Amino acid sequence: MSRPPSSPPQLPGFSYLQPLGAGGFADVFLYEQEMPRRRVAVKVLLADRITTGAAQEFTDEANVMAMLSTHPAIVTIYQAGVAGDGRPYLVMEYCPRPNLQARARKESFSVAEALRVGIQVAGAVETAHRAGVLHRDIKPANILVTEYNRPALTDFGIASTTGAVTESAGMSIPWSPPESFAEPPRSGPRTDVYALGATVYTLLAGRSPFERPGERNSSADLIERIERMAVPTLGRPDSPASLQTVLARAMAKNPDDRYPSAVAFARALQKVQIELAHSVTPIDIVDEHPSPEERGDDDDGLTRVREVTSIAPEGATRPSALTEPRRPEHTPGDMPRFDPAASSVQDRTQVRPKTVTPVAPVDDERTVLRPPAVVSPAQPAPAAPAAPVHSAPPAEHDGRATPRGRGWIGWVIGAAAAVVLLVGVFVFGDDITDALVPQAEPTASESALPQDPVAAIVPSVGDLTGTRDGETVSFSWSNPDEAEGDSYIWNQVTLDGPGQAHQTEQTEITLPGAHPERTCVEVVLKRADGRSSQSVRECV
Repeated sequence: MSRPPSSPPQLPGFSYLQPLGAGGFADVFLYEQEMPRRRVAVKVLLADRITTGAAQEFTDEANVMAMLSTHPAIVTIYQAGVAGDGRPYLVMEYCPRPNLQARARKESFSVAEALRVGIQVAGAVETAHRAGVLHRDIKPANILVTEYNRPALTDFGIASTTGAVTESAGMSIPWSPPESFAEPPRSGPRTDVYALGATVYTLLAGRSPFERPGERNSSADLIERIERMAVPTLGRPDSPASLQTVLARAMAKNPDDRYPSAVAFARALQKVQIELAHSVTPIDIVDEHPSPEERGDDDDGLTRVREVTSIAPEGATRPSALTEPRRPEHTPGDMPRFDPAASSVQDRTQVRPKTVTPVAPVDDERTVLRPPAVVSPAQPAPAAPAAPVHSAPPAEHDGRATPRGRGWIGWVIGAAAAVVLLVGVFVFGDDITDALVPQAEPTASESALPQDPVAAIVPSVGDLTGTRDGETVSFSWSNPDEAEGDSYIWNQVTLDGPGQAHQTEQTEITLPGAHPERTCVEVVLKRADGRSSQSVRECV
């Protein structure tokens, strides 16, 4: 702390525990709330900052965070008020883990974790933008970590409306775009997109994008590099070139060259996850202005709770929530009713008997073995399944009388067989049609494809140990699941962050030169196809 914290205020229903941090406008303290009993963080405006304008900004921050804090990646606001000594305060969710800036300075983030955090925070920023709010100070220090290890964006103290173009007060230089230093300064949604990209870069590199280790990094130096230099490469062998491309576009000098929105940036990160065979992190968005189709017909949407919308990765079959109207939801008491006007639509969704002619499998379904296809919904469905009585042409009349009883019985048996077949299809679906229609044999390419998604997970190295012999430090490890083309990426980790990454095909390394008493390395297993494991750290 650059100064001692102010004295904590006496708050009814709260017991003071300890200081948490001090800033230029406010201090943060840890309290215990009596009812319900829980630990909370209380942000208190400094006494010498209590002016009409500062008090209004503090109130605005409380209102903005309260409006957005139901989002899983935004710090929750519980209440706000004015203490007995006249200082305004906010009662917020307590996030006990170090913020992302503190952690990034001490240890590197894996590519998988940096992508996950970037997508989750981008969802929070997109939610704020849809509510008409710019954050304008996105940086690792303003991303706290909850007890459940989820990122939580905070500090909306200098937030403004998305229409702002001339405000930049309170910006943090290392994560600010060039237009923030223009005359006059400009800001907009793409300003926050730049800061998002710079934040993800910091998590991966252990430093802000234009900070140079061992060189001068004054404010003037950083501003000059931000305005003139291209985005430096990450220098991590476990980071694909596509990720560098995504970050470079997010931090483009010209705002028009960046991603148009935070959700577009998040989708680009999802594509990198797919490329690396990682699980895809959903984008959580709370839309403050749903369309009439999204609100539904019940009570004109006035009592409908806003939902968190999970957006699938771009390229999936389901359209984005930005353009797809939600389907009407039925309460438990709703009963479906037959609507004659919609009968043609219902007909297209009913299960029909399979056609005898096999249909070639679709390429997009190569990993699932399908029986011969049902009649396509885009084609008109047959009026009724073929009955056996129509399979042969009627015999020509030879003038002899046909017994009436025998003809009547034949028609009854034929009709009963058709009914039984139709009921069986509707009740048992594929179970009965699979017994009637020969199944297509899987092709060689289908049977050769992997069926176990767990096989795509790359295991971490095991038995990572280190030894010291005088000034020489060595580390060795094992490969729990060796495969052809395996290699290993390692880097030394210091208090300044991860060092230069190296690649080797051996399972042991020796660090050249002298090293401090505590020396740490991180090792990642990399497959020949580019997939990589989580990093493992060991110190000696």
